[in-house]
Amino acid sequence: MPMFGLHDISINYQISGAGPRVLFFNGSGATLQSTELLIQSLSKECEVLAHDQRGLGLTSTPEGPYTMAQYASDAAALLDHVGWKTCAVIGISFGGMVAQEFAVTFPESVERLALLCTSAGGVAGSSYPLHELGALSADERASKMLNLSDTRFTPEWLASHPADAQMMNMRNAQASITKSAEVIRGERLQLATRAGHDVANRLHLITCRTFVTAGKFDGIAPPVNSEAIVERIPDATMSLYEGGHMFLAQDPTAIRQIRTFLSTGVRPGNK
Repeated sequence: MPMFGLHDISINYQISGAGPRVLFFNGSGATLQSTELLIQSLSKECEVLAHDQRGLGLTSTPEGPYTMAQYASDAAALLDHVGWKTCAVIGISFGGMVAQEFAVTFPESVERLALLCTSAGGVAGSSYPLHELGALSADERASKMLNLSDTRFTPEWLASHPADAQMMNMRNAQASITKSAEVIRGERLQLATRAGHDVANRLHLITCRTFVTAGKFDGIAPPVNSEAIVERIPDATMSLYEGGHMFLAQDPTAIRQIRTFLSTGVRPGNK
């Protein structure tokens, strides 16, 4: 994968697929490697530019603290580096927060915007403070994440829903992997930035067609937060899907409709 040097940071990025150009922002702690399948799915109909955000993956971890403006500026510099003037933008969870910051700061660069299971912060509502989970024991964290991932999830629910159980087992296995001190430092810097996210009073600056999506049972970014985003963006619509924070893996219609929007601009209901 190519690297792009910018001031005090080297950014690991990739371009995959063919079709309309799309800039992808990843979620909390996520890397190009950990979301390879999602990027591949988006790349079926689009040319996708994705990168490890500062402090994560193979991108360097400069001294913090970081700001949302820095995350957005990193992406703007990357767009300039690859020669893209405009593109569609998609952000998931934390990436949706960065995507909002990017869209209010560089509206002329965004052709259309997809926001997945995310929040605007401030008066529009914040996502669950994930940085607080660090004070819990491993077992307490796993139990808390069960309900945050999907508010329906209990041991009894998972016992009768094997696909959801398998999804959570995979998530828990990934979370149990031993991390280096440098990886932990980068993730904590990202979570600290996430905690201060508030773009609510600037969302009216987003001028492009926007598609907001949420899982009905999301305990991290509840649907009411997505509704608040839609209320503040002039041309935005919203779709709810069966599932929680990982609704993309729970409702097969979600990725198809999101991919259609990114490639054509058509939202469900032909809006």
